Amino acid sequence: MNSMLEITDRPIDVAAVLASVEAPGAGAVNAFVGTVRNQAGGRIVRQLYFEAYVPMALRQLQHLEKEARIRWPMLQGVAISHRIGTLTIGEVAVAIAVSTPHRPEAFAACQFLIDTLKQTVPIWKRETYADGTEWVAAHP
Repeated sequence: MNSMLEITDRPIDVAAVLASVEAPGAGAVNAFVGTVRNQAGGRIVRQLYFEAYVPMALRQLQHLEKEARIRWPMLQGVAISHRIGTLTIGEVAVAIAVSTPHRPEAFAACQFLIDTLKQTVPIWKRETYADGTEWVAAHP
């Protein structure tokens, strides 16, 4: 069972995230890559800043992986990499990959991981707009 969980202040290597879930029994690899977009809520976004309580965030990522493996026992690999610090338009903020024998479980597990991460992991986002900044409730 392959696993890679990280909170990083360096650019995310999506190819490395995908490679970390490779497994001989995997017929499906599913990934989600979240990038910084140039607008939100009708406002022009210049950059994002992510902040995390890293020890707790890593513990929560471990909990998410464990829960995913309980829900989908056939998971071969799980990888989650979330960036912190200042990111500009187009940069990768989060990358998640999973591998399973079949695609339905891969799609479901990947969606569960990103949706639950956004709800429960202590990572906060500040958006810098053309006309100011604002902390937004993307994460708890």
